[in-house]
Amino acid sequence: IHLLQKSLAVSCWLYRILPSVCHKPFKPLKEGHLTHNWDEIEPDPNQVTVLERPLGLHTLCGAGEPRGRNGIAIHIFVCNASMLNRCLYNSDGDFLIVPQQGKLLITTEFGKMLVEPNEICVIQQGMRFSVEVFGETRGYILEVYGAHFELPDLGPIGANGLANPRDFLVPVAWYEDRQVPGGYTVISKYQGKLFAAQQDFSPFNVVAWHGNYTPYKYHLEKFMVINSVAFDHADPSIFTVLTAKSTRPGVALADFVIFPPRWGVADNTFRPPYYHRNCMSEFMGLIKGHYEAKEEGFQPGGASLHSMMTPHGPDADCFEKASKAKLEPERVAEGTMAFMFESSLSLAVTKWGLQTSNRLDKNYYKCWEPLKSHFNPNCK
Repeated sequence: IHLLQKSLAVSCWLYRILPSVCHKPFKPLKEGHLTHNWDEIEPDPNQVTVLERPLGLHTLCGAGEPRGRNGIAIHIFVCNASMLNRCLYNSDGDFLIVPQQGKLLITTEFGKMLVEPNEICVIQQGMRFSVEVFGETRGYILEVYGAHFELPDLGPIGANGLANPRDFLVPVAWYEDRQVPGGYTVISKYQGKLFAAQQDFSPFNVVAWHGNYTPYKYHLEKFMVINSVAFDHADPSIFTVLTAKSTRPGVALADFVIFPPRWGVADNTFRPPYYHRNCMSEFMGLIKGHYEAKEEGFQPGGASLHSMMTPHGPDADCFEKASKAKLEPERVAEGTMAFMFESSLSLAVTKWGLQTSNRLDKNYYKCWEPLKSHFNPNCK
């Protein structure tokens, strides 16, 4: 296992048994519920929660478009069968994959990666990969087109902290010199559509490679958490693992943010996430445990979307409990790993997400209805 190297210039040389150009012409393939059409349904700014999911790959929300090389899409997947004699590559952008249940054994042109829940991997634009699963497997995918993921700028934090470069792992070269008489299917995701081409050999025939444009994985337990040790909240950007920068300085096309186990010690502070509106779209997912702000209504494998400038925050139970709690050092989110895909783009929910899936919690808004005023003008 090699360490991920960060550089302004990215490239990679692959030494193949047979060049990848040897295939039949691409032909259109049905996309199912994979889409980049954000205009098939009217916009909806309401808070959205997704419950259990059906088999397949489904696009839940997104913005922008791949031809202009600016945008993101968020997909959710459930599968129970491996990719046999077929692989996929994304011409539109990068995939950040977050498995929630089940292991993914991912074969790439660079080698193999075993990715388990509480780990993530990034398959960058153009890299061919195939996935083997071991039973029902599900998770989340953040797709960005127009930028690559990188470590966030640390600013005053300095040289060390958050996700450290030494903890990112890339594959060692692995190859197979295998003929496939029945045909090997290479699937291309191109301009939001799927296309398939046939060839008679395995594409994973790279004997050796060198460079810094590679797939990679990262274990979320390696994240070095930074938190307030006096009072108040720091900006949630301190939980950023990876970022895909936009063309505007200081503004992310997409951030991957986690909320791992940590100590809470702030005095004179409402410690759970505060109620807020902001200029980012926030897609939340839960890998395991119970999210501190919604312990009962947000289950592992579920998701929520809080759209740009739509208010959100802890449910009523969390508010009451935290408001009355004795402020002493405590472990927060023990046994839990929640995450967020955050974007400066205004995300549209797909027709499948809002209507076809029939997986929305239509009572989500009710978690805030029991909130009561505790204002006392005489309190000093």
